[in-house]
Amino acid sequence: MILVRTLLWVAAWGVIATMIGVLHSAAAAPWVFSAGLVGLLAVHVGYLARLNHWAGLPRQRDLPVGIGGWGGVLERLGRYMRAEAVERGETAAELERLHAAVDLLPDGLVVLDRYDHVQWSNRTAQQLHGIFGRRRPIDHFIRQPEFLAYLQSADFGRPIVLSLPDAPGRRYALRIVPTVDAYRLLITHDVTDTERLDEVRRDFVANVSHEIRTPLTVVSGFVETLLEMDLPADERRRCLEMVQRQTATMQRLVEDLLTLASLEDALKPTELQPVDVVLLLQHLAADTRALSAGRHVIEVRTESAATLLAAPQELDSAVRNLLTNAVRYTPEGGRITVAWQVIDAEGTLWVRDTGIGIAPEHLPRLTERFYRVDRGRSRATGGTGLGLAIVKHVAQRHQARLDVESRIGVGSTFTLRFPASRLGSRPVDRSETVTA
Repeated sequence: MILVRTLLWVAAWGVIATMIGVLHSAAAAPWVFSAGLVGLLAVHVGYLARLNHWAGLPRQRDLPVGIGGWGGVLERLGRYMRAEAVERGETAAELERLHAAVDLLPDGLVVLDRYDHVQWSNRTAQQLHGIFGRRRPIDHFIRQPEFLAYLQSADFGRPIVLSLPDAPGRRYALRIVPTVDAYRLLITHDVTDTERLDEVRRDFVANVSHEIRTPLTVVSGFVETLLEMDLPADERRRCLEMVQRQTATMQRLVEDLLTLASLEDALKPTELQPVDVVLLLQHLAADTRALSAGRHVIEVRTESAATLLAAPQELDSAVRNLLTNAVRYTPEGGRITVAWQVIDAEGTLWVRDTGIGIAPEHLPRLTERFYRVDRGRSRATGGTGLGLAIVKHVAQRHQARLDVESRIGVGSTFTLRFPASRLGSRPVDRSETVTA
């Protein structure tokens, strides 16, 4: 457009100069035409100088105002600048939203250049590694020798796992991911829980293997004896009874494992219904008396007639395990009491014994799977080491608390405290004590 306008202006000025030459003096025509060209050139040079000055100003600046062909050019340039500013603003807003989202990630992200200098990092990486600013080498922030060796090796097929000074007690996997250009991405991921789960799984497999190995060894030994030796009838019966006892031990272990697996399945909903706790305790006390075979005094105290909204089988399993443990660890002639009360609006179900008691240092770990205070005594009494773990999970699934009080040589009390929202009522209140 500006070229066309310039050519038209030159043609028009040439006509004017020619007319001046015809009407006045032929010698004046070239001077007039030259003066017009010089003026036109001065205008163009002036606009170019103004554009050059404008280009050197900061980004937020106004375009020069133009006339003629320059007016159109500058108007189009202004439209382009306004569109570019809008697009730049949208891009900046999008990047800001992206950075805000990346800052919320639990993993640390650091962008490194080809010289391993920090180009960008998210908030998690800054907190974990103490990163600040840009253009600083990453080894200024992560100084562990394992990471420096990993960085220099350029073998990034597997991450390295280490502890960080700013996150005591946690373990992190650091992995460098090369990109298509010269940049690299450093990812820091917390693997503490994963490592703990792996450790729990290894311990679980080792414990199950150990618990099964003992009865299997006994069974295998007696079966081999029965096959290879011609034993008298009474000796053969004794061997078979031992095999039966060890088989029952393995069966109890499998049943407890299946129960625990079912309780730990968070996807399986708890089927709740009003449970007559008084009736439940009376039935469980009768079973406990059979297990005790008259060696203990079994007492039931039901000081409340309130029902409990619970899963009947799970509640039965929890209380049965508490009573069974009480029988195992209470010497002959001792007393075992199971009670149901409402205390401070909470449903309180407790089992108390006058057994050997538990040392304070063992109390925090009692509900761990396969944890035993006295391994030899536990096996002698037929325990699987899973009973209190089952009780704990039943309590959790019913929003209840499990409290344990114990004194060496005095006895122990295991208490399940259920929230008031799970309590119901029966038409008839009764308070009864049954002793046998």
